[in-house]
Amino acid sequence: MKRNMAGNTGGTNAPTYLFWSIFNTLCCCLPIGIIAIVFSCRTDTANTVGDSTRANAHSSVAKKLNIAAMVIGIIFVVIYIILYMTVHQK
Repeated sequence: MKRNMAGNTGGTNAPTYLFWSIFNTLCCCLPIGIIAIVFSCRTDTANTVGDSTRANAHSSVAKKLNIAAMVIGIIFVVIYIILYMTVHQK
């Protein structure tokens, strides 16, 4: 019996969220963004191997980390704007 080396089972692949992870690393929250990149790469690897269960699990973690990084980044921007406005208000 031949084994499919590409691991493509014909099903849909789990989303990797890699670009969103890179954006969050550069613009929002560095530590959480780096962890999200790791899980995005794990999702891609699991998709390549054909392990859809593991790919979906890693994809879910990457998505949650990206949402957390985005929220934390927005909160820090709002706090920075408020502090900037109060210090430079004359």
